[in-house]
Amino acid sequence: MMRPGHRRGVPQRVFIVFGGGADQVWLRPLRPGFRHCFAALADEAGWTVLDPLTGRLVVSRLGVPMGFDLPGFYRRAGLTVLGPFRPSEPRARCLPPLAPFSCVALCRAVLGGEAPFAITPFGLFRSLNKMAESRKNILTTEWNCR
Repeated sequence: MMRPGHRRGVPQRVFIVFGGGADQVWLRPLRPGFRHCFAALADEAGWTVLDPLTGRLVVSRLGVPMGFDLPGFYRRAGLTVLGPFRPSEPRARCLPPLAPFSCVALCRAVLGGEAPFAITPFGLFRSLNKMAESRKNILTTEWNCR
């Protein structure tokens, strides 16, 4: 069962997409293939993409047919895609986070309070991949016990 989206009651699935383009000089030291990340959200009405570009945030509601395989499209384009994830409830905090706004910060915010801590896109990929692997192990273990 999916958790409802923020204030709308619409179940959402979140996919985190990683790419390797380095259009800014300060991105070049990051691992190739993991220099940028963005979020794609699926709900019953279609796809929304949240892409933090340098200096602005692009939010796009895609005009693709219902059932379009957007994660598959990104994979065929050579990007790395993890998901689906369910957005979790936000954590209660006393102080706001002190990290600067980045593509990783946006993806962590979309994932919610249970998002792993990461600073770089590759760090986020590793943490999310570990979460997905442990989830697969739990599901496999439960399935084998029945």
